[in-house]
Amino acid sequence: MTTIAVVSAGLSEPSSTRLLADRLAEATVASLATPGRDGQSGGAATVLHVDLRPLAHEITDAMLTRFAAPALSAAMAAVVEADAVVFVTPVFTAGVSGLAKSFLDVLDKDALADMPVLLGATGGTARHSLAIEHGLRPVFAYLRAAVVPTGVFAATDDWGSAGDSAALDGRIRRAGDDLAWAIRASRRTPQEADALPATADFASLLGGLGH
Repeated sequence: MTTIAVVSAGLSEPSSTRLLADRLAEATVASLATPGRDGQSGGAATVLHVDLRPLAHEITDAMLTRFAAPALSAAMAAVVEADAVVFVTPVFTAGVSGLAKSFLDVLDKDALADMPVLLGATGGTARHSLAIEHGLRPVFAYLRAAVVPTGVFAATDDWGSAGDSAALDGRIRRAGDDLAWAIRASRRTPQEADALPATADFASLLGGLGH
C-alpha cells in the first residue's frame, strides 16, 4: 500500500494551510484509485499527517544542537519513509514559512532523493503566488526530490464565497493527478516484475509485437 506523508507548516488552528494539504492528499488518493495514464491503478493509499506547529520547539532545538527529540524523530521518519510527500506552507512577506524551511534544514540532505513531492502554499493575496517557484521548489531541487510540475497556491479569496473555487478545485485535481502519476513511476516505489519469462527468445519477442 502506498504511504503519503502530508506535511503542513500552518501556524494557526484551524489552518487554511492544513486544509489545502488535506485536499491535495485527497485528490492524490482519488487519482491513485483510478486508472492512470498507463492504464494501471495505483491502488489504496495511507495518509500520514505531519503538522509542524506542535514541533516548533523541537525543530529549533535540532537546528541548534543537531539532535532530534523523539517526537521530531518520529515525524522525520514518517516523511523520509513515505512513498510520496505533500508539503504545504504558508507564505509571509513573499517567502515560505521559517518553520517549514527549518524542518527541511534538519533533514538529511539525501533523505528525499527521488521522492515524489507535491508542493502547495497559502497566502493572503495572489501576489504571493510565485513563492512556490521562487522559495520552495529550489530547496527541493537541491534535495534532489522528484517534484511534480503542478504546484498549488491558495489565497484567502480562494476559500471565500466570492472566490473562484472552481479554479482552485481544478488546480488541486491536476496536482493530485501529477503526484499519483509520479508515485506510479517512482524509483522509490517497488515496480512490478517484467512480465516476460526470463527464458523468452527473440522469436517470442517478435511474436508478441505482432510480427
